[in-house]
Amino acid sequence: MSATEFEELLCLVGPTISKQYVVRDPISASEQLALTLRFLASGDSMTSLSYQYLLGITTVSNIINETCQAIWNVLCPVVLRPNMEAEWLAVSESFNEKCQFPHCIGALDGKHITIQCPNKSGSAYYNYKRVHSIVLLAMCDANHIFVSIDIGAYGRQSDGGIFKHSLLGQKLEANAMDLPAPKPLWENGPDLPYVIVADEAFPLTPYLLRPYSGKDGLSTEQRIYNYRFSRARRMIGNSFGILANQWKIFRKPILASVENVIKIVQATICLHNFFTKEQY
Repeated sequence: MSATEFEELLCLVGPTISKQYVVRDPISASEQLALTLRFLASGDSMTSLSYQYLLGITTVSNIINETCQAIWNVLCPVVLRPNMEAEWLAVSESFNEKCQFPHCIGALDGKHITIQCPNKSGSAYYNYKRVHSIVLLAMCDANHIFVSIDIGAYGRQSDGGIFKHSLLGQKLEANAMDLPAPKPLWENGPDLPYVIVADEAFPLTPYLLRPYSGKDGLSTEQRIYNYRFSRARRMIGNSFGILANQWKIFRKPILASVENVIKIVQATICLHNFFTKEQY
């Protein structure tokens, strides 16, 4: 992160996390933001940060939670969730240009965020990888920018079940996403809808496509479809990889309550989009 990017982020988030003088000088907004970014980017424990910044562990914890919430509140309306037809068309154009897959408005998948076992949670968060987690269900565009997310589902749930009960899934089912009207791909062709690409864990619907199953017995057209489909769908895997590489907090179990883990994930998603959009 450059000094210019830090200053720009501080100008947006700083007024929200600034403290008033009461008895002693408060910790400045720049110090709070720097501490939080270090925690997210390095994956250091709060105990380690308390020694580095000469602050109490409770103070460090409060700063991280409050700053992550401020980042989400300030940046979410700016960097997340396109909700206009023109924006969806721009996403579709980027997929067509980079992946040669037209009428695609996003690549969808779920990522398990490993956490410590919550108290009295039973097996709700215990997933097939034999660790406790919550699920980040996300959809991205062809530039690895997240356009819609759902955070906090139990790790034991399937991606398809999470999608069905998510706000994104419910809006798509109710046709409330302001998506572009179906259009033909070629002159005098049939009207085809704009779609999301996902793997076999998700249901096949008019707005969500899956690849043809199997490798043998596929026609040439089906193989070409699967190849272009995989080029489009890999964007969400790439986005998760970039996210985990930039923010090392995801490299090991996050030692926090589920509520605070959700705040951390929300903040990193907004920061990911904020810095990625600077490149385009």
